Amino acid sequence: MSATADHAEERTNPAARLGFEPGQVVQEIGYDDDVELELREAIEAVTGQEIVDEEYDDVADVVLLWFRDEDGDLTDALVDAIGLVDDGGTVWLMTPKTGRDGYVEPSDINEAAQTAGLSQTKSINAGKDWTGSRLVTPKTAKSKR
Repeated sequence: MSATADHAEERTNPAARLGFEPGQVVQEIGYDDDVELELREAIEAVTGQEIVDEEYDDVADVVLLWFRDEDGDLTDALVDAIGLVDDGGTVWLMTPKTGRDGYVEPSDINEAAQTAGLSQTKSINAGKDWTGSRLVTPKTAKSKR
C-alpha cells in the first residue's frame, strides 16, 4: 500500500485514525447498546480479530473503555483499565460528546487520567456520538543503568 493510500485509510477508517494495528488484542470495557458499532467493526477489521470482553484473562495491547458520567468513578475505571494492558499500553477512553447523555467534562477526564498515572496524548472524534481520548501508561525502565 502506498503512503497516499495509508493517509486515505486514516481519513476514512476510524480505527486507523486511532492507531490500531494488525494483530493487536483489544479489550473492551463498558460495552452497551449506545456504543459506536462502526468504530468497533473498524477496529476488528484493522486488528484482524474480534474485540475481547471484560472476561479476557490475559494482558491486552489496548483497552477500549466506554464511559458515561453515570458509570461511577472515572479514576477507578482508569486504574482498573491500566491493570489490563502491558507497560506502555494504550487506553482509549470513549465518552459521549458534548450535549449527549452521559457527557463527561474534559477537565474531569484530565484530572482522572493524571490521578490514575496516565498521560493524555490526543483526543479525536470517534463517531457520531462519541469522543475518544488516547491515554498511555508509563513505560517502565527495561534496562539498568
